[in-house]
Amino acid sequence: MKLLHMVSFILVVVGGVNWALVALFDTNLVTMLFGSIPGLVTLVYVLIGVGALYLAYEHKNVCTYCSGKKK
Repeated sequence: MKLLHMVSFILVVVGGVNWALVALFDTNLVTMLFGSIPGLVTLVYVLIGVGALYLAYEHKNVCTYCSGKKK
């Protein structure tokens, strides 16, 4: 499950950076990289969304602050 968590985290960070680029510079990184393959662009967005849902679902179990396991 640690691998799934790390992959989800990376996908969510990529999604967040992409949205920042869209907002600040009107540049969509995902479309720039994979725009010639529309199905791949859609797949990347779906994976980012699934990663975000997974992190939201598992957050309380892995977050030391929310679970009460503060260091």
